[in-house]
Amino acid sequence: MWRSTSCLRLSAAGKRTTTTISEGSLARRSKIEHWSHSRAISTTSAPEVVRGHASSRQASGAAAVKLKPLPSGTSDQHGAVARTDVPTSRIDDRKVVVGWDTQTWSRYHHIWLRDHCRCPQCFHPVTKQRLVNTFEIPFDVKPVAVESKPEGLEVTWPSSQPHTSFYPWSWLRRNSYDPPLARPPPVEKILWGTKILQDPPTVTYEQVMAEDERGLFKWLSNVDKFGFCFVSGVPPTPEATEELSRRIGFIRETQYGTFWDFTSDLAKGDTAYTTLALGAHTDTTYYTDPCGLQLFHLLEHTGGSGGATLLVDGFYVASILKELHPTAYDLLAGVRVPSHAAGEPSALYTPTPRSGYPILRHSHSDGELTQVRWNNDDRSVMSNLEPSMVEEWYDAIRKWHKLLTSADSEYWIQLSPGTAVVVDNHRVLHGRSAFTGKRRMCGAYIGVDEYRSKLAVLSEKFAPDDVVRDTSAYASVNGRSLWNPAL
Repeated sequence: MWRSTSCLRLSAAGKRTTTTISEGSLARRSKIEHWSHSRAISTTSAPEVVRGHASSRQASGAAAVKLKPLPSGTSDQHGAVARTDVPTSRIDDRKVVVGWDTQTWSRYHHIWLRDHCRCPQCFHPVTKQRLVNTFEIPFDVKPVAVESKPEGLEVTWPSSQPHTSFYPWSWLRRNSYDPPLARPPPVEKILWGTKILQDPPTVTYEQVMAEDERGLFKWLSNVDKFGFCFVSGVPPTPEATEELSRRIGFIRETQYGTFWDFTSDLAKGDTAYTTLALGAHTDTTYYTDPCGLQLFHLLEHTGGSGGATLLVDGFYVASILKELHPTAYDLLAGVRVPSHAAGEPSALYTPTPRSGYPILRHSHSDGELTQVRWNNDDRSVMSNLEPSMVEEWYDAIRKWHKLLTSADSEYWIQLSPGTAVVVDNHRVLHGRSAFTGKRRMCGAYIGVDEYRSKLAVLSEKFAPDDVVRDTSAYASVNGRSLWNPAL
């Protein structure tokens, strides 16, 4: 992990929380909030569950799958002793109230709890899909009893055959919505500028290809934190590079093919297939869903010079823009930019909707910056601007461009055969200098969902969160806890 300069922490909204700034580029980190919750340690057997509100999908045999009994030991794998201060619980008119301590309470609607029962009759333990028929649950359903167990909340429901549900404490706390409680902070994003060259994130080909997958986890974790990561020691062949790409997930096919191996011969109608310089940009802005990861590997460069690779952290530049020019930032976050790919006679790509998407996209839930989408070369006609906004918008992208091209932001590196780089196309912009001679490059696109899926599976294996740790011993089927927060 890069620690060669002072770190500047950012909140989800992008505000600086410290004032320590070193000369030149800084590594900036998202603000980490301390978070803790009561660990649930099981001391009893699993409650018996019988059929209640369920659908005909139960015919699949889910009820026949048996879960492991709750552990009866007094400590878990981390040495935590069984808890005696279990949360309190009681039934209200429309909700079950859980008291975490004397000052912290959560309330869960009865229908919400019934809908989230994860017994084998209500939730398929293998496919991890809901079996209960949500629409057959009485709207005024109300438990007949609740009981606070050391490992979680036990709820008994009225029905022709009494139905018992169980909810781990850690899962309930994670999913508290009335009120929302503090959740684990997301993985830190380390923002960087030119000084990342002092110690860029790197793994070896041998680590990534190892069967235990620890090196693969390190690789993708670096991409998640930094937005890119080098892989050294890659055999300089298309076959080895393709195998490396598929280590993450299946390759996304585009108009450029599946796995591409190209030179500057204009075999495709794109300036990437020329010797021209390319400014910092993200790829496939003309897709409704731009490619997630992009992997490059220079196989050879003979008979010439130039062709240095440029990387720019779009999140880092956006954080500076927001601080120095907040009005410009808001314009780039609000104005939709249309784009196109029209160099191939057989293809004409534009996003849906045709008006495109803002350069800076944010999460609707917390306002966090989630994507940078910028390629001025592929931008279409800006006919959707209000007359009063035209000059302001052009001034905003000028400020954006100035920060992108500043010496503080640009990280230049001369790639060589044997070193591949994977880039998060939703965050890090890339480019190159002009070159002469024969320069042969290969690589691939990988979908953002495939990348996120692989990282989630590896995190589950090597860095499980508290809910998974608490429940895996008694609620895992096919290696995945029924209470995994992603479900």
